[in-house]
Amino acid sequence: LVRMQFLQILSRKPGSLEVLFQIPFCQRQFPYTCLSTSACVYSKKKKGNSYDQVDQEKYKNLVHSVISYKTSAQTPETILEEDNLLYGPPAKHTPPIKAGTKTPKNWVPLINPSKRILPVSSDSKVPMKIRLQRTKMPSVTRILQQTLSPQQVFYLERWKQKMIEELGKEGFEEYTKNLFLQGELFHSALESIFLSEETAARDLGEDDVVAGYLSSVEGVLDDISKVKALESGVHHESLQYLGLVDCVAKYRGQLCVIDWKTSEKPKPFLQNTYDNPLQVAAYIGALNHDASYDFQVRCGLVVVAYKDGSPAHPHFMDPDLCSQYWNKWLLRLEEYMDKN
Repeated sequence: LVRMQFLQILSRKPGSLEVLFQIPFCQRQFPYTCLSTSACVYSKKKKGNSYDQVDQEKYKNLVHSVISYKTSAQTPETILEEDNLLYGPPAKHTPPIKAGTKTPKNWVPLINPSKRILPVSSDSKVPMKIRLQRTKMPSVTRILQQTLSPQQVFYLERWKQKMIEELGKEGFEEYTKNLFLQGELFHSALESIFLSEETAARDLGEDDVVAGYLSSVEGVLDDISKVKALESGVHHESLQYLGLVDCVAKYRGQLCVIDWKTSEKPKPFLQNTYDNPLQVAAYIGALNHDASYDFQVRCGLVVVAYKDGSPAHPHFMDPDLCSQYWNKWLLRLEEYMDKN
């Protein structure tokens, strides 16, 4: 209390309190210390907020529309409107026309509407076998060979050159000759089987050349019945082409033009058989427009038999598929006629 009173008396006299506190510190210098009760003060200059310079009144509607929706307010219609404003209306694109959709100039139906069909009861048990008349009309095989696409020609020539490199020119000729011979023997063996010529079929079957092929088609033969034609010639009266049909018979209840093919490599899909479906469609059309036959066919079958005896691949062609390949065949036929 006495000290407090003393200080109060000194404070009334100007300069006396200042002298009292300066005397103890005047003899020795100490660094000054600054104390502050406020928060830490950073020496870095505070960055300015660029949003402060934005015209808030001008963009308040935009801000309100953005923050007032939890999800996007855009719809397909608004997106199209924005695209039209930014980039203009979309340009109309015409899809390219596929080659398969091209329409033949001279279109003839696959089924002959004016052909008279005899009753089923008049079916003969003996298959028809009409000799192919050699005329100036081109064959189906010739037409297909002369209208191969550049890609088909390229792969065929490359395969030929590869075989010549491996076997030599004479060896390649012998190879192709044997392939042709095997095909003839295979067709003859099948014809004998269908005609129930057991002795001839047995003799041919014992030959190592066709034994593997016959073993390959055993399963397919079980599904074939009511053979109506074998190795029989057909010609299209209006389109003027001809061909030799391997077989016409029922396959699982459907009357088909059947084409037998031999192969050393597996062909599990119809597209692996190249132009064989076009060949079958051409035979169907010719048969249906040939007055020598009192029936019509709507389906096809390509059977690929293998030399090693592995199960054959039967490729069934229903009426719709046959119609598609018929249109493609007509285009190939037109191409051949234009060239010749």
